[in-house]
Amino acid sequence: MSHTAHAMLVYGINAVAEGLRAGRITALRVSKRADQRMQSLLVLAHDRGVPIRRVDAHELDRLAPNSAHQGVVGDLKAPREYDIEELVRDAPSPGLFVVLDGIEDPHNFGAIVRTVDAAGAHGVIRQTRHAAPLGSAAAKASAGAVAHVRIADVVNIARAIEELKALNMWTVGLAGDASVRYDQIDLTVPVALILGAEGTGLRRLVKDRCDFLVKIPMFGHVNSLNVSVAAGVALFEVVRQRNAKPSGRLVGRFPPSDV
Repeated sequence: MSHTAHAMLVYGINAVAEGLRAGRITALRVSKRADQRMQSLLVLAHDRGVPIRRVDAHELDRLAPNSAHQGVVGDLKAPREYDIEELVRDAPSPGLFVVLDGIEDPHNFGAIVRTVDAAGAHGVIRQTRHAAPLGSAAAKASAGAVAHVRIADVVNIARAIEELKALNMWTVGLAGDASVRYDQIDLTVPVALILGAEGTGLRRLVKDRCDFLVKIPMFGHVNSLNVSVAAGVALFEVVRQRNAKPSGRLVGRFPPSDV
């Protein structure tokens, strides 16, 4: 079960451009700005048949307060709602998903969505409670990737992990106290990476449900990474392994044939 998705405002040239490319922008409000990036954006909007209204900068400041709107605000259609079974069924094999356990900062959430898109992962699963709003700040931080990435909202993350397992996904939680490094397990199989809240990490109930717990080793004075950076490190290790020839040297290898 997921909450009702609502249309939202997006601002900034990158975020609006991605919304246009995804076919989800229904209208633009633009202030006077004559640089090449804005001209390219207006051409894209015209090609997509999106109405453009000229407004003064004060109206944009009111619509997107305390933000760098870069002279443009767009109306973004509400995203389609997905459930976990749909996400997994529609993903090419091997699937790759990110599960968020209590990520409440919209900038971190947006940065994770941007990285999910960049890594070619197939969707994000997050809890309806204790989750960053899927709003303008997250859209801006994602550089517009929220217009492309499929997101499933669930009531219970621990239950979602069990559902992923039942759909033949391996669940790998990132935890600072894990004994195995993130690059020591086979990530070429269908995988869901589980990321915990800023500061507190994965909740115990969620940790207990994961097939594997892995850590990103720290070599400096700080003992943890920002959650969006950790997501990037782990996602691109998946990409690296899937693009590399099998070495046969990975610890904890779990080929699907052994499931």
